[in-house]
Amino acid sequence: MTSVETLQRHSLRDDVFEILHKRIIAGEIHPGDWLRQEELATQLGVSMTPVREALDLLVASGLAERELYRGVRVTELSQTEMLEAYGLRLLLEPPAAWQAAENAAQTQIDDLRHLLESTLDLVHLEDMSHLRELSRQFHLAIINMSTSTLLERIYSMISNKFPDWMLYEAMFHHPDALAASLQLEQQEHRAILESISSRDARSASLAARNHILTIGKDLESYLDIPHELIQEKDKQYVLPIGNSH
Repeated sequence: MTSVETLQRHSLRDDVFEILHKRIIAGEIHPGDWLRQEELATQLGVSMTPVREALDLLVASGLAERELYRGVRVTELSQTEMLEAYGLRLLLEPPAAWQAAENAAQTQIDDLRHLLESTLDLVHLEDMSHLRELSRQFHLAIINMSTSTLLERIYSMISNKFPDWMLYEAMFHHPDALAASLQLEQQEHRAILESISSRDARSASLAARNHILTIGKDLESYLDIPHELIQEKDKQYVLPIGNSH
């Protein structure tokens, strides 16, 4: 296969992925729905190969799951799974931000700033799938800055069980709250970034914790997870943050 053919195939794969990604976040494809290769290839007017590769990307991103002998379907998360993922993010992201402030290379900080700047104009409903992906990259970049390979692996598993795509889908149904939610997310991401950039480990850790706590409030507001259950996870997983040295 020539490099041009490879690029064309990858472009088709990415296009199919983006179409399916947007449909899931827009609620056009629902949790539990099966994603049939033949049907999607016919709908989109492409061959089976880019559809199969796009489904692999959806599985890797946590939006879909593969069942042996049955195929691929949109992930259907239980309330318990969402709460467990939320609690573990509370446990892992503050110390990761602390380590990032101490260990990140300047090039990594510059890349993180570029990621944040790329999200500033994504304020419309049709931008949500792109925004979701950039937000995931932002958080993963901070985890990577911690220089812990094991933490990266654990966090990757947790992030695939966190319903961020469901939160963005819910924003489609609450357009009145969209602008305020996105503005707050950007402010909190910037607070984490600036603390890491200034090498203030304690502030970075606090900013990361505050951001996850805000996401907990979104789980309650948008996904109707009971306030008492969110509070229970907060009590379990919010740990004291020490002083920087």
